Amino acid sequence: MEFSDKPLAYRMRPKSIEEFVGQEHLTGEGKPIKIMVESGKINSSMIFWGPPGCGKTTLAKIISRAVDAEFVEISAVSAGKEDIKKAINQAKLFNKKTILFLDEIHRFNKAQQDFLLPYVEKGILALIGATTENPSFEVISALLSRSRVFVLNRLNENDLLRIISNAIENARGLNNKINLSEDNKKLIAVLSNGDARNALNILELAVSLSKENEITKQSILDSTQKTSLVYDKNGEEHYNIISAMHKSLRDSDADGAIYWVMRMIEAGEDPKYIVRRMIRFASEDVGNADTNALAVAISAKNAVEFLGYPECDTALIQCAAYLANAKKSNSCYVAVNKARADIKETGNLPVPLHLRNAETNLMKELGYGKGYKYAHNFPEAKVEQEHMPEELKGKKYYEEK
Repeated sequence: MEFSDKPLAYRMRPKSIEEFVGQEHLTGEGKPIKIMVESGKINSSMIFWGPPGCGKTTLAKIISRAVDAEFVEISAVSAGKEDIKKAINQAKLFNKKTILFLDEIHRFNKAQQDFLLPYVEKGILALIGATTENPSFEVISALLSRSRVFVLNRLNENDLLRIISNAIENARGLNNKINLSEDNKKLIAVLSNGDARNALNILELAVSLSKENEITKQSILDSTQKTSLVYDKNGEEHYNIISAMHKSLRDSDADGAIYWVMRMIEAGEDPKYIVRRMIRFASEDVGNADTNALAVAISAKNAVEFLGYPECDTALIQCAAYLANAKKSNSCYVAVNKARADIKETGNLPVPLHLRNAETNLMKELGYGKGYKYAHNFPEAKVEQEHMPEELKGKKYYEEK
């Protein structure tokens, strides 16, 4: 089988909004990008925020064609101020609307973004930034306030099946020269992890590995590397997943907790980070309702440090299951917050005199330790005396639940 030497994903890139698949909330009838394309006008800079392979670059190119603008594409991974200057000079030379497509805009530091800002403000360039990271964390506020943020979603199975079918049937693609069963189409869709580029790359490699024009399950599996999980240890998804784990544990959902822990494990998260969060949970959400919980979490820490990956995975799951099924109490957490608030408000209140040790004669003369009741001199070593500063007398922080 002979096909074009251009990659299938390149050949199948949509050239119009009608060919574009997915993101119906933006590209469907009456939706903002569809309206923009049909009007042929771009009124502001934009930032496309979404996972890999969801169509950010493609939409930017479609918009550029629709508004008859020059399209300058830069990757923030390797670009710097000089590249921006070249884009500005190009815009002045073209003397027409110029779209600067800045891929991975989150890789630009503050100084680089500040340098770009005035040219966006003056309209010399219309910026379309693309990012897989939350722009509210990664894009300076001045640039963000002058841009419209569009959130693009991970492609669903139906979107991917349409993309795969289009690639098989379209003359720019495989032109109906191969056979692929519906089950194997679904397999490619699942393995592509919501990424259209992945789907087309898997399909193309499977074709090259097939001796006949029948694409087999094995050729698809042979064409697939281990799934690349979206998980930036310094980005939003990191915090989303640890939050999902914590809330699953809190809600006593062992299966949910196990799933999110395994997501972190499979994505290569540091196991010491995972177990630190579990130790925190054992105090914050279980507390004294099950005093074994903290001991189990500490034991998991020891297992993690002793075994490391991959052997420590079961210790992490054992701990997650125990914490999820344990009785819950946030009394310690509530006590911490109440006491902290009072300390912040009242500052360094003096220790009551009767609780102070009288280490010198002067201290005794000043009343240090006077009136202190030694608990062991009382039945069951229980004694009633005030242990709080005068201003907080009678204050209650800890209530057993």
